Amino acid sequence: MKFIHLKNIRFIKKYLPVLSGCMLLSLIVSLSFLYIEQRLTHLVGSLIILTGLLFVVFVYLSLNLNANDVKHRKTIKFLRFAQWQMFIRVLTIFIVSITFIGGSNYLANNSAIRWDVTQAKQHTLSTNTIEFIRSLKSEVKLTAFYVGMPPKYLQDLFKEYQRVSAGLISSEIIDPIEQISYAAKFGNVVSGKERKVIVQSNGINKEVDFTHEFLSEESLTNTIARASRAPRQVYFLTGHNEYSILNEDNIGLSTFKKLLADNNIQSKPLMLGITQSIPDDCDVLVIAGPRNELTSKEENLIVNYLTKGGDALFLIENTLVTTPDKPLTANQQDKNPALNNILNQWGLNVQADIVVDLTNHVGDDVGSPATKNYPPHKAITEGLDYTFYVRPRSIRVLDQRRPTIKLAPIASTASKENSWAETNRTLNIQFDPGVDTAGPVPFAYVVLEEREAEEKTAKHKQENKPSDTRLIVFTDADFLTNVYINQYSNAQMGLNIINWLAELDYQVYLSAKEIKVERLNLTSKQKRQVIVILFLFPFFFVIVGLIVWLRTKVHR
Repeated sequence: MKFIHLKNIRFIKKYLPVLSGCMLLSLIVSLSFLYIEQRLTHLVGSLIILTGLLFVVFVYLSLNLNANDVKHRKTIKFLRFAQWQMFIRVLTIFIVSITFIGGSNYLANNSAIRWDVTQAKQHTLSTNTIEFIRSLKSEVKLTAFYVGMPPKYLQDLFKEYQRVSAGLISSEIIDPIEQISYAAKFGNVVSGKERKVIVQSNGINKEVDFTHEFLSEESLTNTIARASRAPRQVYFLTGHNEYSILNEDNIGLSTFKKLLADNNIQSKPLMLGITQSIPDDCDVLVIAGPRNELTSKEENLIVNYLTKGGDALFLIENTLVTTPDKPLTANQQDKNPALNNILNQWGLNVQADIVVDLTNHVGDDVGSPATKNYPPHKAITEGLDYTFYVRPRSIRVLDQRRPTIKLAPIASTASKENSWAETNRTLNIQFDPGVDTAGPVPFAYVVLEEREAEEKTAKHKQENKPSDTRLIVFTDADFLTNVYINQYSNAQMGLNIINWLAELDYQVYLSAKEIKVERLNLTSKQKRQVIVILFLFPFFFVIVGLIVWLRTKVHR
């Protein structure tokens, strides 16, 4: 082998790392342009040829340089390892680099692991949505109609739903202009200005329109819930100055109505004084804080409804309080009726007191207890955080009741020494033994009365539904009003109790808070350019630094 002249050795040693860096840079640039353009252009071909030439020169100079470095410049064998050590190091770095790039790309596209570093977690489904999707029992198909190239966020959103559902959810995005015959199967969705998602499940089609705004996770999940779940009908009693589902003020229940609708549970007002009957399609009757007494005829209608296997939610409002110098009138004494004429028949009696908790309450009002003292009940209280109530009353269980009736508290104060049921309605908060009821004080109960199969009504036999009577009683309605429902776990509690009363066994969906997100939609080529800028070029400098470090370590 012909050796390089000694005077050139120092020059080669000095600039050989520069040559290796140029070779690596040429390789990375050529691969980057090939990835961006997705085809072999003249520029890419020229860079690949340049990389090959630089590699040949690098190998030639490395072999000769190693040969000249041998003591006494003795002739060495071609296959001696000392000749090849630099070449092997560079080749190893090259192989490791390609393996890293290919492996990371594979994992990015196939791994289920996600790391969302955005502040609002805008690329990650919310916990509520994930739990809901995992509770699905039937297959769901999502068909999006979008004219032109669909945005990346829409594709990513569908992929996340498919990934979490473990195969139960499938999706497609079609152009209704190009595939007009296929789009026509879904009705009038061929307009170039319309953007819709059709959700299909169990032969039911529901749609969500996102023509004028981005398709949100909340709206899509709500639509899936409406399509995949059997509908339920809830009636809210009116005519006695109850809390109204039509009222959007602080004391209204319009937000609660929307949450029910998100779970395919429809709400309607019911005035028994006019209809004189409870509709046959009533799955749950809600009596939300009547401020006036029901008539005896109305009470009989409700009792008959419950006796036949109906389900109901009673929200009893607080008793009025005053100061010693302003005694309550007779009308004020009976304000906000307890409905005990009905509840006594199912073993409960609502007391004329106020539950106070000196240890755990909201704000400065000891009469607004906050609690996590729930009994184990999977459908109603599992996983709940604090809920709080505004001046609830205590509930006493009657000893004389039918043996078929099963009762259990839902929510109680937690403290034994610092909570009680205060009977003094003049705001003199002081525990009086033998008069006041010591804590923990229950202010919500669940009632279940099971019946034998032969006792089922014709309606329940036809629908193959149980005819059990289910009652839930809370001595507060304020916790579900617009001003309080989104605090702590109040909304989740409200949804859970309606879900259990409607005899449904699926996971309820609680709408997430709306997050405004500005999205940047890139073309596929622009996305590849961003990847190259953010990943490949920094990676190049890492490799160059590694080469320099290795050479420095070898020559020490």
